[in-house]
Amino acid sequence: MQSPPDQVSWLPVPTTRLLVAVGAVLMLSIVASVAVMTVAAAWQVWGVSVGLLLAIAIADALVVSQRARALGTLKVTRRVPHTLPVGVVSEVALRVANHSGYTTTVWLYDLHPVQCTAAQMPFKVTIPPGGFAQLRYPLTANERGNLQFAGTAVARHSPLGLWQSRIVLATAESVRAFPNYAAVTRYALLAVDHRLSQIGVLKRRRRGSGMDFHQLRDYRDGDSPRSIDWKATSRRVRLISREYQDERDQQVLFLLDCSRRMNAKDDTLSHFDHTLNAILLMTFVAIRQGDSAGLMTFGGHSDVAECFLAPKKSAETMSRFLNALYPLQPSLRTPDYYQAALDVGRRLNKRALIVVISNLRDEDEDGLDAALAQLKRRHLVVFANLKEKSIEVQLRPDRTLREAELIDHAAALAYAIKRDAVLARMRARGVRVLDVVPDQLPMALVNRYLDMKQSGVI
Repeated sequence: MQSPPDQVSWLPVPTTRLLVAVGAVLMLSIVASVAVMTVAAAWQVWGVSVGLLLAIAIADALVVSQRARALGTLKVTRRVPHTLPVGVVSEVALRVANHSGYTTTVWLYDLHPVQCTAAQMPFKVTIPPGGFAQLRYPLTANERGNLQFAGTAVARHSPLGLWQSRIVLATAESVRAFPNYAAVTRYALLAVDHRLSQIGVLKRRRRGSGMDFHQLRDYRDGDSPRSIDWKATSRRVRLISREYQDERDQQVLFLLDCSRRMNAKDDTLSHFDHTLNAILLMTFVAIRQGDSAGLMTFGGHSDVAECFLAPKKSAETMSRFLNALYPLQPSLRTPDYYQAALDVGRRLNKRALIVVISNLRDEDEDGLDAALAQLKRRHLVVFANLKEKSIEVQLRPDRTLREAELIDHAAALAYAIKRDAVLARMRARGVRVLDVVPDQLPMALVNRYLDMKQSGVI
């Protein structure tokens, strides 16, 4: 995309210093007029004061106007990652080159996307003729999607600081903000070193019979006697054990609620963004376990088709998920769980682990019960409910309540009781339930998935 031309303000813009100077001159003129006590003398004081200020201001403005065109000789190049993870600080580097024949001192502010927060700006920089300056500032993307840098604003003050000339250099460019995949990277690194417990991934002993045979190996202390292969032991004249691995080639489908409830926000990230981070991490784990992962959304914008990614376990699966997730935004609609369950039935024939991620309300009971019954006819279902931190804080047992907070506490308690009753009925019907605050969802999902794999449930 071609950048628009530079936008220059050739007319000088008054600064705060000029306004202060005008106020000071007016105040001194009033005091002097009162002191001289004659109208003629007062007019003379006013004329001299205003005339002197006007002459100084015009001279200062002429100088800055002549130098304004020199701003066009500045060239700014920006170095920024093409993809920004949401909620993570990234670094933006600016190179400001001075192609004029004299030293230039300017103020510079990079017009970053409005969906981002930045610090350390504006910069004041002095650049020698033919030289350049390197500037850096931290940038944090707060929303996903296509983000636009509008340009770079450069300002130069007049010698007395009464005026300012401005230019917006044509440095517009687009970047994409993705869900935070830092947890995926960290998981991969720690998995190599067998240190997954550092990020909360729990290792449990295997139980059950849903394991695939992997290989024969020498018997080790602690192996179950049932794992000994007696035929191989007799051939090799030493104890040989059978080693099993978790069953592979299973399907995992995320059923993602994109309704208005997912707009809730307890910290810098919304419930929806925490959910996307969790989906990316569990997708990566599932692929490492030899399973395929897919995605289907429901409750999204009425003018946009719901997203569906068929379960796959290829090397491109993570890229497919990233490209599908980064433009998603919650809608203002209410979720239709039953319709989502019907859509899953039409699109998925093989038995799968269905992970429903939503923010539950007590009024969902009727439609949700029918949807879960529909899903459970063929699939294994996990329902991950996102709890609001504000409710958890309100109901904390060690919290001392003031009289003014009693009504809020009672409302939060009634809400929690109804929600827990719905979750209890879901568990009674055989649905595996996760009920966690959003920032705990990634590890909770991974641990539940690995537990189900190692117990042979899937």
